[in-house]
Amino acid sequence: MPTVSVGRDRLFAALGRTYTQEEFEELCFSFGIELDDVTTEKAIIRKEKHLDEEASEDEEVIYKIDVPANRYDLLCLEGLAQALRIFNKEEEIPSYTLANISREKMIKMHVKPETSLIRPYVVCAVLRGINFDEARYNSFIDLQDKLHQNICRRRTLVAIGTHDLDTLQGPFTYEALPPSSINFVPLKQVKSFRADELMEFYKSDLKLKKFLHIIENSPVFPVLYDCNRTLLSLPPVINGAHSAITLKTKNVFIECTATDLTKAKIVLNTMVTAFSAFCERKFEIEPVEVINSDGRSCVYPDLSVYNMEVSLSYVNSSIGVSLQAEEVTNLLNRMQLRAEQSVLGNNQFSINVSVPPTRSDVLHPCDVMEDVAIAYGYNNIPKTKPASLQPLPLNELSDVMRLEIAMSGFTEVLTFILCSRKENFTMLNREDDKSTAVIIGNPRSSDFEVVRTSLMPGILKTVGHNKDHPKPIKIFEVGDIAVLDDMKDVGSTNRRQLAALYCGSTSGFELIHGLVDRIMEVVGVPFVPIDDNTGYFIKPANEPEFLPGRQARIIYKGNSIGTFGIVHPEVLNNFDIPDPCSFVELSIESFL
Repeated sequence: MPTVSVGRDRLFAALGRTYTQEEFEELCFSFGIELDDVTTEKAIIRKEKHLDEEASEDEEVIYKIDVPANRYDLLCLEGLAQALRIFNKEEEIPSYTLANISREKMIKMHVKPETSLIRPYVVCAVLRGINFDEARYNSFIDLQDKLHQNICRRRTLVAIGTHDLDTLQGPFTYEALPPSSINFVPLKQVKSFRADELMEFYKSDLKLKKFLHIIENSPVFPVLYDCNRTLLSLPPVINGAHSAITLKTKNVFIECTATDLTKAKIVLNTMVTAFSAFCERKFEIEPVEVINSDGRSCVYPDLSVYNMEVSLSYVNSSIGVSLQAEEVTNLLNRMQLRAEQSVLGNNQFSINVSVPPTRSDVLHPCDVMEDVAIAYGYNNIPKTKPASLQPLPLNELSDVMRLEIAMSGFTEVLTFILCSRKENFTMLNREDDKSTAVIIGNPRSSDFEVVRTSLMPGILKTVGHNKDHPKPIKIFEVGDIAVLDDMKDVGSTNRRQLAALYCGSTSGFELIHGLVDRIMEVVGVPFVPIDDNTGYFIKPANEPEFLPGRQARIIYKGNSIGTFGIVHPEVLNNFDIPDPCSFVELSIESFL
């Protein structure tokens, strides 16, 4: 969940009253958000610098508030305060309108065809007569940063540019040019740079270097100009210094370049609706006409209201309450959703909901139902127990096995389902055949590249990190792995596995073999002669993660369901484990 940091006193001023911390926490809970921390700006700095100075009484109190990841309208103080005022019935739901100007008088943005090679979409709007003070200006900039980190996915999907319109002259053009032909003075600089030089210059910038990879290897860079060839911005990296907004700016031109048009429209709507309250004409936004290279044109922002019809019976049955239609409409109005009741016939009611441009998170009747539940109060929903609730056979069997292995003296561990490709293959002496593991498309780090195809890496990492604990170490895990499967619509399938490890100076083959026999006894599978398919038997195996000659395969009803043996010394060395280990892993689903 994103965290929004706001000054307590300024927030209370925007809400029109003060709260004790307990009262504000209760308000946040009622609205579906959470007061995560109470601190000060200086305390944050002291914590970052590891200083032990005492706090002074005049430090501004900062509230850190967790908001839902899809509530982009709550990412700034202005949107948060407005939502809470409406929730408290202290303000009506605002109506956002476009300025009444003809298409001939609209500012134009012409899109060149070359932009399709790098960043094909652009949407724009103008905030006229805006009144900035220092706090509003900082909040305006902070909202852009929050959106860049959230819905914009670090500017890869959308990049926001804000400009002082009075320093520019329309119409504007959105182009894609070779880096060597782009020259401008970037924001907070006084020297002119060529675009390719700028890529090198910003590689030492802690903030901007994170965005260079988005375009630096492209033959063309996206760029915006006004009619005098004054450069507005080089998205998604930096704006031009010429059109930088200041506290004195009165007319703000906002452009969002994107690879995802839907998200670009959401971002633009979020920016203009949050700060149009400070315009000379409150909640009015001036539109901009975007003319594409094929001649098609669109007017942005799109502030149209999305209408949805939701059955009253659906709302009540999903929440577990019996609310009247009028009660539901009142609750939805508190959540910024205009709602009216209508009669379907046979004494059945439905709710007509008008979703404003601020609520891009409302896509389905279940979202409306959720808002009703929040406004009604989760603590007010009566607790009920389903008439019958039976566990899945797989989960039931997993619980039985957990209990029996724990009673054998093993301790359960839970490890990450994601791991590195090296841990999943190389460190286990296995070959990556590229046809087994599910690969993560955009991993957060090299530690989470693939979905594990075995429980073994997690178990061995656990032992490696706890090798100084008294021996023996006896641990087990019951969890899912994932393997590629062309027969599934998602391309992969989950499998429930059981793994156990014994680590100690006397960790022999017979110790883990005894556990295998106990597991089979609990499941009710008899030990039978080789090639007898009425029970289970073991036969020699040749897996690279085990010591040759000290490993076996478990055969159940003619199918191999797992292996066990002494872990290979090379594998132990890869995981920094000094003591011998015996290990077993088998498929639980094979017994169902």
